[in-house]
Amino acid sequence: MTNPSPEPTTGRPANRTAWLADAVLYQIYPQTFADSDGDGIGDLAGITGHLDHLAWLGVDTVWLSPCFASPFRDAGYDVCDYFSVAPRYGTREDLAALVDAAGRRGIRILLDLVPGHTSDRHPWFLAAADDPADQRYIWADRQSGRFVPSPGRRPGYYLPNFFDFQPALNYGYARGDEAEPWRQPVDAEGPQQNRAALREIMDHWLRTGVAGFRVDMAYSLVKDDPDRAETAKLWREQRAWLERTHPGAVLISEWGRPELALPAGFHADFFLHFAGRAITSLWDNGEGMASASWESGPCYFDPLGRGSMAEFIAAWRATGTAVEPGSGAPGPGHVILPTANHDYNRLATGSRTPGQLGAAFAFLLTWPTLPAIYYGDEIGMRFVPGLPDKEGSLLEPTNNRAGSRTPMQWDGSPGAGFSTAAADRFYQPLDPDPGRPDVAAQLADPDSVLHLVRRLIALRRATPALGSRGDVEVLHTGYPLVHLRGGSHLVVVNPRRQPAYFAHPGLAGARALEARGVIVTADGVSAEGFGYGIFELPGPAGR
Repeated sequence: MTNPSPEPTTGRPANRTAWLADAVLYQIYPQTFADSDGDGIGDLAGITGHLDHLAWLGVDTVWLSPCFASPFRDAGYDVCDYFSVAPRYGTREDLAALVDAAGRRGIRILLDLVPGHTSDRHPWFLAAADDPADQRYIWADRQSGRFVPSPGRRPGYYLPNFFDFQPALNYGYARGDEAEPWRQPVDAEGPQQNRAALREIMDHWLRTGVAGFRVDMAYSLVKDDPDRAETAKLWREQRAWLERTHPGAVLISEWGRPELALPAGFHADFFLHFAGRAITSLWDNGEGMASASWESGPCYFDPLGRGSMAEFIAAWRATGTAVEPGSGAPGPGHVILPTANHDYNRLATGSRTPGQLGAAFAFLLTWPTLPAIYYGDEIGMRFVPGLPDKEGSLLEPTNNRAGSRTPMQWDGSPGAGFSTAAADRFYQPLDPDPGRPDVAAQLADPDSVLHLVRRLIALRRATPALGSRGDVEVLHTGYPLVHLRGGSHLVVVNPRRQPAYFAHPGLAGARALEARGVIVTADGVSAEGFGYGIFELPGPAGR
């Protein structure tokens, strides 16, 4: 790889990652997206076989949950070989074929990088458990806190990151402690060895053609780092290397605090359910997964109208100078707003019906964040309660992630087009609801959620004011939400059951681009229950 060529007018290096500003992301959980070989588990060839669906939808960036070799005690987030594809998914050649086929359709592929820990079956850990001189992991000479007894000939205890079978890789401690002599500084040999390994892993897969990585638990690498300053230094170092060697690649963090993650060197960070109220204040209706560690309260997308957009907007504004110029304030990166993910409830959870999803997608695809659609949400797949624990899905009695990981529903056949295997061999059972939505049925219905999502993505792409770079001016945070994009487009969203009205003069002549149940007059905005609308304003600003 060579350095970027200079821009002809400025002499500065070209921004090879500018593509991210216009991205529409789509997360695929590989186990349950599409099974090509009939074993009941989704695979890479299955994803390749359904790329036309994503291209038709308008998606241009796909994030795959981990596909590296693993014992799958935590669904692939316990890696035993960073340089091999898990056999259940195929081979490195299958991944290369997926990347190539996606590229021909204008779609980039992101892999999920798990840098903070490995499986306890990784050769690195097996060696370290027998060698007291090995410092790739964090070892103590006595029981302390969460440390786990050594499984090998090495005496002492190791620190896990999450489950006990996920030993934490050693990136050092931000602060020393004489009472805990195992705390190594960040510049010690073990931590530096792991930083180099990160670059080696990324280089390996970037040379296959992937466009970058979503980084698991990105905030957690350096231990006892209360302000994350040393962790930020680590990631800025990795970002600088990436820009020198793979200048078009991106790093997207699982941090949940964009105001910290973006200055730390990431190109983008998600709003997440475990960090503040940004996501839960929008989607969490209290009817799916729950955890005592999540901040709770009413959500705005509630049919009874009990929420307010003020919480989300406050969180959005708190990203401040960390966000991309044109979407709030000068800064280096982007905030990603997801519908859901493999660890969180789908949009269609509990009593939320398909008729309520239009307002949610109208908001998601017109707000100046990068939208991320979790597989199946584009057809309104529901969170399925009551499933058994599967590969570490059960975290608490009230928090079983399996309900958001069920097979993609492609058609109305017994296997939903996901697999030809017998149902008892499926990685997860299908949604048992006889009225479950599927792609084929929604393709045949122009009024379906699927067609609406496609139209909204196309409208976003065709209208720069509705993208991540356009300014936003919020006129009303109650019901309905009313905001202006780029001074030229009006967005109205009413996710409650009851009609809503907002008085605001000067909107006469607004032209509907996509609307359901919303009327704009010279005096204000009227919205039916679950109504939404995107309008172009007249005059110079609306042209």
